Amino acid sequence: MDERRLKSKIKNKMSLLKIKNLNISYPTRKETIVASKDVEFTLERGEILGIVGESGSGKSTIANAIINLIDPPGEITAGSIKIDDNELRDNEDVIQKIRGKKIGFVFQDPQTSLNPLFKIKDQLIETIQTHLDLDYQDALKRSIQLLEEVGIDNAEKRIEDYPHQFSGGMRQRVVIALAISCEPDLIIADEPTTALDVSIQYQILELLKDLTKKRNLGVIIITHDMGVIAETTNKVIVMRYGVIVEQGDTKELLTNPKSTEAKSLVISVPPTNKKIDRFKLISPEGKEITSDSKNLTKNIIKTWGVRENTNQKLLELASVTKIFDDQSMANTFSFGSKNNADETIVKAVDAVSFELFEGETLGLVGESGSGKSTIAKIITGLVRPTNGEILYNNISLYNSKRKYQIDKSRGQIQMIFQDPYSSLNPRFKVRDIISEPIKLFQKNISSGELQQNLYDLIDIVGMSRQSLDRYPHEFSGGQRQRISIARALATRPRLLICDEPTSALDVSIQAQVLNLLKDIQDELHLTMLFISHDLPVIRQMCNRIIVLKNGIACESKESEELFNSPEHPYTQELIRLMPKIESII
Repeated sequence: MDERRLKSKIKNKMSLLKIKNLNISYPTRKETIVASKDVEFTLERGEILGIVGESGSGKSTIANAIINLIDPPGEITAGSIKIDDNELRDNEDVIQKIRGKKIGFVFQDPQTSLNPLFKIKDQLIETIQTHLDLDYQDALKRSIQLLEEVGIDNAEKRIEDYPHQFSGGMRQRVVIALAISCEPDLIIADEPTTALDVSIQYQILELLKDLTKKRNLGVIIITHDMGVIAETTNKVIVMRYGVIVEQGDTKELLTNPKSTEAKSLVISVPPTNKKIDRFKLISPEGKEITSDSKNLTKNIIKTWGVRENTNQKLLELASVTKIFDDQSMANTFSFGSKNNADETIVKAVDAVSFELFEGETLGLVGESGSGKSTIAKIITGLVRPTNGEILYNNISLYNSKRKYQIDKSRGQIQMIFQDPYSSLNPRFKVRDIISEPIKLFQKNISSGELQQNLYDLIDIVGMSRQSLDRYPHEFSGGQRQRISIARALATRPRLLICDEPTSALDVSIQAQVLNLLKDIQDELHLTMLFISHDLPVIRQMCNRIIVLKNGIACESKESEELFNSPEHPYTQELIRLMPKIESII
C-alpha cells in the first residue's frame, strides 16, 4: 500500500473533530459570564451533527470557538479543539491555514456574509485564490462549477450579479458555494435555513446531505427547527446555559428525551399531522405550564370595553396587483410573474382577491417572492398597489390617486414584523417605544391614563413592569417580540398583521409567543392576517389559508381541509417538503 493511501486510511479512522472540556468565558465589570462549560463531543466524517437549545445556550459560541472567532473580551479558558488530531486552541498559525480551506462556515444571514459592493464572481475567486494555487481563469471556471453544484441556474450569467440581485434562498446557496469552494473537511452551518421558505429549505438541506455523502464531510448544523434536526442529522446535542445537558443518536433522543430541556424542545414543536388548541410548555422543573388568558387581559378589557365578535367582513382585497419595474427588484422577486414584453417588469402581486372576517385568522403561505409580505405592506400603506381596491369596514384605504388614507383606519390596523431586532428603536426605552403610538392616536390622553395603558400592555405580554425602563438590547429575541406585540396592541387595533413573527425564535419561545397571540385574540376578539413560511405554525394558528405562487392565489381552503386534501400541485409539493419531526418519532 502506497504512503498516500495509507495516510488516507489512517485519516478516515480518526475523528474529524474532537472537542474536550471546552470552557469559554466573557468577563464583565460585574461578573464573568460562562458561555460554555466542560463541552465535549466528537464528529466523524460522513456525519451530520445537530446542536439545539434556546437562545443564549452557547450553540453559536461553540461554532465560533472552532474557527477562533470568539470576540474579546471573550476567551477560551480551558479545553481542547482538534481537527484531524491537530490542536486549534491558541494556535493561530494552524487556524489561518485551515479556516476557509479545511473548515467552511455558513452563517445565518447571507446578507452579512456577502459584500454588497462586489460581484459574486469576485467574492468566489478571491476565496479560491487565497487558499488554492489557481490562476484567474481556472478560479473563474471553478466558481461557475460551484454555483452549478449548489443549484443556481444559468450560473455563467448569474456570477456577474451582485448579492442584492439574488433572493434570500439564492444568497444562501452562494454562501454554501463559498463554504465548499476549497473542498473543506468540515462545514459548520449556523441557522442555515432561518427565514427560508419550505422548498428552498428542503433544497439547501438536501444539498448539505448530498455534499456530506459525496465528499465524506463532517457537518455541524446549529438550528432551532426540530423538524430539520429530525430529517437531517445523525446525532444531536442539546445545550442549556453553556452546558451539554443531553447528546446522542437523533432518533433515540427525540423519541425518548431524558433532560427537561430536550423534553421542552420536543413537546413545543407544532405538529404537522393534526391541529391542537394550545402549544405545550414545560417549566425548568419539568411541569407543564398552563396559562390563564383571562387574567392576562382583564385590565385591558376594562379599558377597551368588551368587543363583540360579529363575524362581519372586516377586510376585502379586490383584484389587487403590484408591479415592480426595477431591474434589481425583478431579480429579487425571482419567483414572480414576469411580463414577456419586458423581463424587468415583475408582478409581485397578481390580481389577488380575498375577504377577511372579524375574529378570523387568515394565513398566507408561499415561497419567497410569492407576494406575501407585499400584500401586508399594501394593506398597511407601506407599498402602493398598482391596481385593485382594498376595503376596510367597506371603506377604501386608498384614494383615487393611490394615496393611503390612514384616517380611514385610525390605527386599527397594526403589524408585527419578522425581525424584533430591527423593528425596535435601540435608542428608546421600552416605555417610549410603546407609548409613541398611544400618543399619536390618543392626543388628549393624561399622563396617569398613559401610565396605566403601559402597565396593562406590558402585563398582557407577560413581562415585568420594570421592563418599561430598559432598552431593547437588554432583552432576548423572544422578549423583544413580546415588546413588538405590546406596541402593536397599543393603538387598540381590530386587525393584527403578523409577518413571520416567530421565524427567528427558538421552538419553546415560539410556542410561548403563539400561545400569547391565541390568548389575546380569544379575549380581545382580534382579527389576524398571519404570514409565514412555517406550515406547521400556519396549520395551528389559522382558520383559513391562502397559498400564493408567483404573486397569484392558487388555492384557498379551510386550514384542515387544505392540509388533508390539497388540490393544487404546488400546495401538495409544499406540504410534502415541510420538515416533519413525526417522521422520526
